Amino acid sequence: MILSGGPASANEFSHELSRFSYLLKLGVPVLGICFGHQLIAKLVGGEVRRGKGEFGRTFIEVVRDDPLFRGWGRREYVWMSHRDYVAKLPSGAEVLAISEQGYVAAFKVRDSLIYGVQFHPEVKHTPKGIKLLENFLELAGVRRDWVPTNYLSRIINEVRERVEPGAKVLAAVSGGVDSTVAALLVKKALGSDRLVAVLVDHGLFREGEVEEVLSNLRRVGIEPLLINARDRFLSRLWGVRDCEERRRVIGEEFAKIFKEVAESDPSIKYFLQGTTYPDVIESGFEEGADRIKSHHNVAALPKWLGLKVLEPLKYLYKDEVRRLGELLGVPKEVIKRHPFPGPGLAVRVIGEFTPEKLEIVRRASKILEEELRRAGIYEEVWQAFAVVGDDRWVGVKGDSRAVGYVVTLRVVLSEDAMTADWARLPYDLLDKVARRITSELDNVTMVTYAITSKPPSTIEPC
Repeated sequence: MILSGGPASANEFSHELSRFSYLLKLGVPVLGICFGHQLIAKLVGGEVRRGKGEFGRTFIEVVRDDPLFRGWGRREYVWMSHRDYVAKLPSGAEVLAISEQGYVAAFKVRDSLIYGVQFHPEVKHTPKGIKLLENFLELAGVRRDWVPTNYLSRIINEVRERVEPGAKVLAAVSGGVDSTVAALLVKKALGSDRLVAVLVDHGLFREGEVEEVLSNLRRVGIEPLLINARDRFLSRLWGVRDCEERRRVIGEEFAKIFKEVAESDPSIKYFLQGTTYPDVIESGFEEGADRIKSHHNVAALPKWLGLKVLEPLKYLYKDEVRRLGELLGVPKEVIKRHPFPGPGLAVRVIGEFTPEKLEIVRRASKILEEELRRAGIYEEVWQAFAVVGDDRWVGVKGDSRAVGYVVTLRVVLSEDAMTADWARLPYDLLDKVARRITSELDNVTMVTYAITSKPPSTIEPC
């Protein structure tokens, strides 16, 4: 059993710990991660307190040999995200590792296979985290027989069983790997004549992206219906300062368009979305998860849409979707394409949403991507984009005073979008990008680089 992390505090459950005491009496191996680590500590009589907090890359020191840490050195980097910490353990538990703050980073209940780790071994940014999980599975004697091909067959069969005979599926496609893989799964399950793919141009795509998306979808045998809805979206977004409100407006407008398409063909009974698990978690739609930011493709479809929702990728992470895409023959350009939010560039403008700021983000992002490709780095990073807000910076252009916007570059490394670290780009590359942006965009006088990981930040600004 694995007890995962989460936003709750173990101290919130002090008055009802008996509800969870059975977890340690099942006679099965248990691994508690972050909140799970703290909960186990409370269950065995330990103490949990609020501390300084540890976020992102953190050193730990392994202080006791244990099979769980086989293959680890004495000092290793891990990825943390917590404020509460285990301050004290009873004699029935032994400390296996401590953090640089002196907190308990790992412990074991004596004479058992019950462990707690404060860090997150499941994320890429804990370099030896997968090794720790492999060690736990070996200790637990778990049979490891999950393979992508089996899951692919399972999803296809589930779609066939769920969709009633003769009914069509309306698929919202954006050109990204998630929506492309979801559409291909339905096409494979039901046939191309029962898939109605729709690409909505909301005016918030990157430069040249609509043409690129159409080309890539046609390469995999999907001919989408292209709907030019730029005026519909942008007319409702100009002047909106709150990013969550922008997300709401965009989700509502998408739903209206899909309703119109469905009404044009009575055989359309289902609506397909490329929702993945990070979308579900960040929207707070899974029990125990906190809402970080809403995603228009999660629990945002109004009942008046009148379509049954299909989300075949709902419990997969991006790296798993990409593996399915490879099995389905999705082109490398789509699989390696940087993730792009459904609300598009609307979530990369902070403060008042204006045509000027939208164009800055679009052009600055294009410059950044071009230089990353020229440097051969584009495919090595998870996402790379520009952000603009309301801040201004006094500059000098043509020997004259110029007051322009501040553009922030965000380039991160990740595997599943649940965590991310900032990319250590070469200084010469950053210099070239900054000089191009300030030279080619008259209304920009300052370029900055975001160097905060997720957590405590998120990847997208809002």
